Amino acid sequence: MPSTEPVVVPEKKKAPEEVVAESKPVAKRVMQSGDRIDVRYDDFLSKIPRSPPRYTSSFLRPGSTFMGSQQSGRHTYEVHVELKRVDMERATLCGYLHIEGLTEDHPTLITYFEGEMISDEYSFFTQRADWGASPATDITHWSRFAPWRAIADKAKHPSYVHRNYDQRAHIFMRWKECFLVPDYRVRDIHGASYAGFYYICFDQLNGSISGFYFHQKSDKYQQLELTHVADSGRAETYELR
Repeated sequence: MPSTEPVVVPEKKKAPEEVVAESKPVAKRVMQSGDRIDVRYDDFLSKIPRSPPRYTSSFLRPGSTFMGSQQSGRHTYEVHVELKRVDMERATLCGYLHIEGLTEDHPTLITYFEGEMISDEYSFFTQRADWGASPATDITHWSRFAPWRAIADKAKHPSYVHRNYDQRAHIFMRWKECFLVPDYRVRDIHGASYAGFYYICFDQLNGSISGFYFHQKSDKYQQLELTHVADSGRAETYELR
């Protein structure tokens, strides 16, 4: 069973001359037909501070990509995740999730997702009622991760605050798919759903990701396993396009 002692991961040093460009005006959330898809990013981007973000490992950073699979029952699907923004100060990130072979009509599905990292900002207990997860659902899913079981006695209490999350060997997250890319207007796809969310355990030491997909109407404990793609995520900043 992994140690619960915090693991200090060196931060990436920044050059003294590093500066941050002025942020562009943020578009309003109201969508009209023909609007660019990136206006839907405004809720997330408006919360990003103008100071350079902190990176706690060489894996969890903008531009990083991860490859692997998701298993649902007897079926296994190829998955590719690309991170676009990582904000350790706000304990948030976003990116694209690609899944192959889910349906015959849509051999490749791409969704934009947003993630929250369990920290002093976000609890192990899901705060979004519309996501459909009860406290029992949360504990059942988190307990499938061995690193979480090492802190379960404390973490299962609603008052627990997961401090110094970025200095630990494992970072726990929830990833919520928001809409399809490139056509955000598509809501329903026969044979596929992105209405649920993922419970995620990220290993800062080797860059691996384990997760379980949850939705009340989907197969239980669909397992996600990803590994970091070498040489990805080197850029200091990464603009969404």
